[in-house]
Amino acid sequence: MRKKTVRDLSDEQLRGKRALVRTDFNVPLDENCDITDDTRIRAALPTLNFLLEHGARPVVLSHLGRPKGKATLKYSLQPVAKRLADLVKAKVLFVESTDTDEAMKASAELGENEILLLENTRFLGGEETNDPRLARALAELGDFFVNDAFGAAHRAHASTAGVAGHLHPAVAGLLMERELDFLGNALANPKRPFVSILGGAKISGKIDVIQQLIEKVDALLIGGAMACTFFRAMGLETGRSLVEEDKVEMARGLLDRAGTRIILPHDATVAPSLEDAAKAHAVSRNGIPADEAMFDVGPQTAESYGRAVASAKTVLWNGPMGVFETPPFDKGTLAVAKAMAEATGLGATTIVGGGDSAAAVTQAGLADKMSHVSTGGGASLEFLEGKKLPGVEALDDLAAA
Repeated sequence: MRKKTVRDLSDEQLRGKRALVRTDFNVPLDENCDITDDTRIRAALPTLNFLLEHGARPVVLSHLGRPKGKATLKYSLQPVAKRLADLVKAKVLFVESTDTDEAMKASAELGENEILLLENTRFLGGEETNDPRLARALAELGDFFVNDAFGAAHRAHASTAGVAGHLHPAVAGLLMERELDFLGNALANPKRPFVSILGGAKISGKIDVIQQLIEKVDALLIGGAMACTFFRAMGLETGRSLVEEDKVEMARGLLDRAGTRIILPHDATVAPSLEDAAKAHAVSRNGIPADEAMFDVGPQTAESYGRAVASAKTVLWNGPMGVFETPPFDKGTLAVAKAMAEATGLGATTIVGGGDSAAAVTQAGLADKMSHVSTGGGASLEFLEGKKLPGVEALDDLAAA
């Protein structure tokens, strides 16, 4: 971490001061607006509790969904306020606005051991355009700024990057610190062997990550439909599988560049269609039928990938091995999740890079068996691609020792 965190603030900077905290409470809701997974709320608790214990008064900002600058009841943070109140010992106050006199008054009157949660920042038209006026207005809500929203750190929005230009100190929260430490150490100083597993539907979404990781890993295991673009580059039959025709040449170049470090599935689980899951069966990678498609890695691949994970000291995983939402095409993804859980128990550092991979390990009940499960799919991907995250760049630098 080359940025200041809440740990670097003095007692004088914390006690009695309003901490404007940007969290990522973008939680999934059902049709009744009930929260179906509170992982992101729980992930913010260490920072909120740290601030409360040091006498600060948290004023919390977050987005939820994509309301496109309009107040929409189904995207209200009110259900989040209720869940947060169940999870903390402090009193949680909720104001149904953000950039208003009411919000300003509530922040000014916030008492000790109280948390103020303001309404969805994306109800504000200037949020996603990083409007300077809005950023200045939000800065008035606190005495210092804490960005703990790693999941939104790749967005240069008014409540993430903009406000940090007007409110100092501007520091990272404990979740942000943890995310950057785990992902940063995996790239900069991994314990070896370092194995990365990449999956998902399209190679186009992972090209930059592959190019970054090729030079750093001891093995790069490929799964998901993106493997089929590599298969096509090898001249193999891919049937009805998803192939990005315009990326075949690039895949061929990556295979040439990586040599034996890129490992592709040995076999595939195929079916005529997703709806015909009952007809799923395993074939070798050079035996995919012309009238079927690959929807998961095959059992031999799941086993060999498991062995590769077991031998590693650092494992970084981003993207499922198949269409894990539709059994039996979840077997490859579950095999990787179980292998990583076992590797963690043997002392390996295991990192799940958010998004579908995080959903898969949570669904398997194995999230607490990983060293770290990222709360930010898009942010973790951009970090792994070597891109700078605006929400991090805007924070105060840690002075060199």
